[in-house]
Amino acid sequence: MKRIEVKLALPVVAPLLDVIKELADSLRQTLAAPLEVKGLDDEFHEAWTSELLAAQNEEVRMLLALFDDEFFSEGVVAFDEGNAETIVRAAAAVRLHLREVYLKPVGDELLESGEVDLNTLDEPLRKAFMCYLFLATVQELIIQHLDESILGG
Repeated sequence: MKRIEVKLALPVVAPLLDVIKELADSLRQTLAAPLEVKGLDDEFHEAWTSELLAAQNEEVRMLLALFDDEFFSEGVVAFDEGNAETIVRAAAAVRLHLREVYLKPVGDELLESGEVDLNTLDEPLRKAFMCYLFLATVQELIIQHLDESILGG
């Protein structure tokens, strides 16, 4: 089983986890990528949305579970074929929600380039942006270092 372990700096990551936890709370009732399918009856749409929401919540829970007591004692998180796909999806959901809730003023082009002057951002926006970059890095690590077959490719 292919596995990668990443050592993270606790003082840097801990404040970002607070942002993720806050967004996880707001994602409990909100899809990161809302459905806009026409022609579905209300009952079917509600059932489908409910299933997607449950899956999203479980994935975000698994993302947060990486940062357990062991992480806080050793500063290490591990990704393997058992959690890779779930963590990539959870990070995507949180990043989408970050973009909608906090990062709209930054704009998509700057977000994707990462070329934002942190000194021009107020503290909450800076923390949100750093969280956005952190989760993007987690996604990139998983995609680059684990086999495509793990991610369903």
